[in-house]
Amino acid sequence: MTDTSARHHSDDLTISSPHRELLDHVLDKWSLHVLNELCERPCRFNELRRAIPTVTQKSLTATLRRLERSGIVERVVVSSRPVAVEYRITPLGKTLREPVDVLLAWAAQHFDQIERARSDFDAQI
Repeated sequence: MTDTSARHHSDDLTISSPHRELLDHVLDKWSLHVLNELCERPCRFNELRRAIPTVTQKSLTATLRRLERSGIVERVVVSSRPVAVEYRITPLGKTLREPVDVLLAWAAQHFDQIERARSDFDAQI
């Protein structure tokens, strides 16, 4: 394995800086919303804004650019009048579905424990 790969030995997990950066980009709040929408269908920018009403234009633009840069989303010019841009999830982006589903299943399975831990923590403050 190289220095930039994630390594797993028994309970020791090392996440390299490039992997951490990528995970930050694809698992952040707005990226998950965008990917959720684009898994259903391609969308124009304003469709995404309406589907995710709490995102600002600046945050949505930055999120789409990060996802496009990583090959997760593609920006396609649609031949219409006036010319419009549509965002689509790429085949690489579609491969994120399974690991995200695993994380969501973990969260659902442990949600009650996490809520109890949060309540206990908050009660101590």
